[in-house]
Amino acid sequence: MASFITVQLKKASEVDLAKPLCKFIQQTYAGGESQAEHCRAAEELSKLRKSALGRSLDKHESSLETLLRYYDQLCAIEPKFPFSENQVCVTFTWKDAFDKGSLFGGSVKLALASLGYEKTCVLFNCGALASQIASEQNLDSDEGLKAAAKHYQFASGAFQHIKDTVLSSLNREPTVDIAPDTVGTLSLIMLAQAQEVFFLKATRDKMKDAIIAKLANQSADYYGDAFKQCQYKDTLPKEVFPVLAAKHCIMQANAEYHQSILAKQQKKFGEEIARLQHAADLVKTVASRYDEYVNVKDLSDKISRALTAAKKDNDFIYHDRIPDLKDLEPIGKASLVKATPVAVPLSQKFTDLFEKMVPLAVQQALTLYNQRKADLVNRLIAQMREATNLANGVLASLNLPAAIEDISGDSVPQSILQKSKSVIELGGVQTIDQLMKDLPELLQRNREILDESLRILDEEETTDNELKNKFKERWQRTPSNDLYKPLRAEGSNYRNILDKAVQADKQVKERYQAHRETISLLCKPEQELNAAIPSANPAKTMQGSEVVNILKSLLASLDEVKREREQLENDLKSVNFDMTNKFLTALAQDGALNEEAISVTELDRLYGSLTHKVQESLKKQEELLNSIQNSHQEFSKMKQSNNESNLREEVLKNLAVANDNFVELVANLKEGTKFYNELTEILLKFQNKCSDIVFARKTERDELLKDLQQSIAREPSAPSFPSVPAYQTGPAGGNKPPVPSAPTPAPRTMVSSKPQPPARPPPPVISTASTLASPTPAATGTAAPPASSAASTAPSQAQGPPYPTYPGYPGYCQMPLPMGYNPYMYGQYNVQYTPSPVYQNPGQAPYPGPQQPGYPYPQQPGYPYPQQ
Repeated sequence: MASFITVQLKKASEVDLAKPLCKFIQQTYAGGESQAEHCRAAEELSKLRKSALGRSLDKHESSLETLLRYYDQLCAIEPKFPFSENQVCVTFTWKDAFDKGSLFGGSVKLALASLGYEKTCVLFNCGALASQIASEQNLDSDEGLKAAAKHYQFASGAFQHIKDTVLSSLNREPTVDIAPDTVGTLSLIMLAQAQEVFFLKATRDKMKDAIIAKLANQSADYYGDAFKQCQYKDTLPKEVFPVLAAKHCIMQANAEYHQSILAKQQKKFGEEIARLQHAADLVKTVASRYDEYVNVKDLSDKISRALTAAKKDNDFIYHDRIPDLKDLEPIGKASLVKATPVAVPLSQKFTDLFEKMVPLAVQQALTLYNQRKADLVNRLIAQMREATNLANGVLASLNLPAAIEDISGDSVPQSILQKSKSVIELGGVQTIDQLMKDLPELLQRNREILDESLRILDEEETTDNELKNKFKERWQRTPSNDLYKPLRAEGSNYRNILDKAVQADKQVKERYQAHRETISLLCKPEQELNAAIPSANPAKTMQGSEVVNILKSLLASLDEVKREREQLENDLKSVNFDMTNKFLTALAQDGALNEEAISVTELDRLYGSLTHKVQESLKKQEELLNSIQNSHQEFSKMKQSNNESNLREEVLKNLAVANDNFVELVANLKEGTKFYNELTEILLKFQNKCSDIVFARKTERDELLKDLQQSIAREPSAPSFPSVPAYQTGPAGGNKPPVPSAPTPAPRTMVSSKPQPPARPPPPVISTASTLASPTPAATGTAAPPASSAASTAPSQAQGPPYPTYPGYPGYCQMPLPMGYNPYMYGQYNVQYTPSPVYQNPGQAPYPGPQQPGYPYPQQPGYPYPQQ
């Protein structure tokens, strides 16, 4: 019986998974124990890969279990890490399992920054190792038969899964071993071998011959289909084709043999002989054509004995007519096998190393939710602060509350004193000057980081373009210009943000210059402040009046509204709810996330009551300001109007406005400082992304250059031919015939025992003896030695070295060599040329740049810094 076909494992290059995964974790997830736990899991994953792929695996269940665990882990992390060329860039390099390489270069390999490619190759190894484990089973025991059938069916399912998914996983042409046609054939071969195992078990268990015949016939059918799929291809190892052909014949012979037994039981002796004769012919075919790969002596002897006995009985007893083979009823088929579907997890011992890490879809939904939340909170806070600024502006224009506190007319009102004290405590103009001084330094730092990030992209892109121009169509990888588009868009966004921030800084500076003098006045001691305020006649007669009391009451109510707003702002900032479970539940139930619907519903629930309170506060202020303005009109009519009092009131108004401007300027500048510092962190992450992808591209570039150099080294150089064949030229003064106008082809080798006639005049006729002694024209373009010496001198080098000829590239022009001087029998190797790997964008989502949600946060009313 022929041996079973096994599949070789693919070989992977070493890859450090821990470093890029940890970097992504640190950039994406908050620090603390969870981040450290995720990083530890990344290190464990890297160790698991090394254990599964970095060593030779024994043909044992434990080795297969390690491979299955690693495959399961790859499936588990796929939704949690954005593996692509421009995000988490990890380049996986695998060699073709069936390419043995050559003397002039290594085997064909492909490198891709795609997790789907890694999964495909690992699953291929799972199927290959399963086929090897199955072939090692003891088929003389029930346990061995069951284990072999199980592993063959698993291997068939693994190869079938690759066939269905490889093109979508890679988004480019795969290597030959994992191409759909190849793995489809391997899947069918494994299924045929599983069916053969069931045939062996049925034979061992001595089941009915009718059942055994159907099992064998089905196995023969599977083998035949597999042979048809690959007989015109040279992708699989050369021993596969004869083994498939032999197995097809053997299983068909078994089917005919057992069906002949059934015919004998039914007293159809002619059919018995016809089937045995067909079985004998099939076995003879195997023995004559495929004896190097199979041994069918036992089966042949068994069929021969049965055929001899059947013929003897029929000749002497039954005399039944032997029907033609085409007249026999077809043998039925019974399939007991099917490809085991790939259902993750494949390993019974699998535990998700990143179980506590949320999928990337949930992480993105959380980011969008936080953005919506920040926008809502910022909008509400901005509305309240804008309303507060409006109220302060109205009061300052009315000189309230200073107007109703100015009793003596020659002292500083209490409200102005409080404002002055507050400004002094906050540092006055010195604080603003220092903050103003810091902004340009922070701006310059951010610009330098951004410029450096874009510079390294430019340098790598320039190098890529130069190599593309040099190697033309051989330089087959994603152009840097296309790959960096998301990064450049993100960089342009940051550039626009910085440009807008510069304009905002300019507006803040102009505003400060306009109010600096008045703010400086507020910072002076009380005596100097009082001296700077013009005095006026006292307005004691107005104190205690009903209008003043109403104004005081309204101002107190307005102050209460402002205090309530401060509490509301704190409440808005303190609301916190973890949406992770909600998004995970929705993803598990629906298989997808409608982030907008879930987020809007949850934000309405969390902030609905606070939003209502904010609107009530705004409405109440509007009513109070209307009442204050009306009461102030009556108050103004009662006041004694003179120039001194008007001048004093104007100065008091300016001081009140200066206080409001100081508070707002300090808040603006602190927001600006915070903005630049936070933007620095974002730009540093952006710089790391640029550095990572450029490093990955350089590694990929070096690998591709190495492959190209090997490919070029394996290519045959252009041939050169002598202008005149050597055997048609002679030394000067020699008695040689003239050179004919057309070159005479090299003579064929003739073998004869008769004596050869001497050479005749031109055209020359070369005898067999001289043919065996004459050299072939050299391929170097130099003239051969004279005929007298050429007859005894072997050529200095063979006619064209034994380099392989690659499709699409000119090989050496082979001139026929005389057998006598061709001791090495150089011939062309049939080596298929495989282009260098093509690196293409796997079509992942655009490069997500981290954004500072809702800057400035919280929104400072009137603050001119740009929003991202």
